[in-house]
Amino acid sequence: MKTIMHKADSRGFANHGWLQANHSFSFASWYQPEKVHFGALRVLNDDIIAPKMGFGTHPHDNMEIITIPLKGVLKHRDNMNDEWQPVVPGEVQVMSAGTGVQHSEINGSVDEYLSLFQIWIIPEKQGVAPRYDQKTFKAEDRKGKLQTLVTSFDDKDENSLKIHQDARLSRIDLSENETYNYKLKSENHGVYMMVISGEVNVEDKTLETRDAIGISETENFSIMSKPESELLFIEVPMISL
Repeated sequence: MKTIMHKADSRGFANHGWLQANHSFSFASWYQPEKVHFGALRVLNDDIIAPKMGFGTHPHDNMEIITIPLKGVLKHRDNMNDEWQPVVPGEVQVMSAGTGVQHSEINGSVDEYLSLFQIWIIPEKQGVAPRYDQKTFKAEDRKGKLQTLVTSFDDKDENSLKIHQDARLSRIDLSENETYNYKLKSENHGVYMMVISGEVNVEDKTLETRDAIGISETENFSIMSKPESELLFIEVPMISL
């Protein structure tokens, strides 16, 4: 088993006033040569956005973008649909940028901060037709069991959102002292696990809130929650850039 630890306080941090951004991987002006990607996972940003503020219209291409709101209301608009679309905690949003999209993201609340994860995954295909989708996932469906959020178009899971990469994004909520054994898709995959909240042991390592660990070259690994914990898994092919 190969592991790489990323403690919460080792992430890049940018304070833009209206935006407090934590970068697990090199992003914008923050560059760390040893933190450019984990396999096909290119970006994991942990953002807090002030009320009524956000990202104006900007372009993306050839990237699979997943957004997971944790608190507040995200509003999204793009050149595929000119109407603002709300995305709230419990929902997940995916966008295949493909040949190119223009979109805007704002905090849809006038008085509450917005907290979210934004994830970029390198696609297995270039120049696909842009697309957008979102879906609700119930919290009770991840109590002590893996809840799959996103999979490949080639995956037979009919309840997940789809992207152009052989990846799997999932969540689990563990009770105090509960254990779980995570099984990887294949020997060519690795999984980047972030502790959304709580504290867990992975093999002989302890991870606290917003700590992350990349695990590869293994078929499975065990997790034990100390207090109640919420976990995010991003499993991707271990490609090289």
